[in-house]
Amino acid sequence: MIVTDWVHVFAGAFILISLALGTWVHPYWYFFTAFVGANLFQYGFSKFCPLAMILKKLGVPESRSGKGCCAK
Repeated sequence: MIVTDWVHVFAGAFILISLALGTWVHPYWYFFTAFVGANLFQYGFSKFCPLAMILKKLGVPESRSGKGCCAK
């Protein structure tokens, strides 16, 4: 998986978790959902994503290399 795949996985998981917490724990958790959505929105314009920067430093590839069974 590449950086953008991981960003989508994390964003989706955080949204689902915060929605569940907002429903069953406390409504203030919905602010976390809004934060994730706002971060995705600003990424669309600025291409700045803190999680992507962290993943790149951890060695996650930015593009598919063309090698292996599942490369496109």
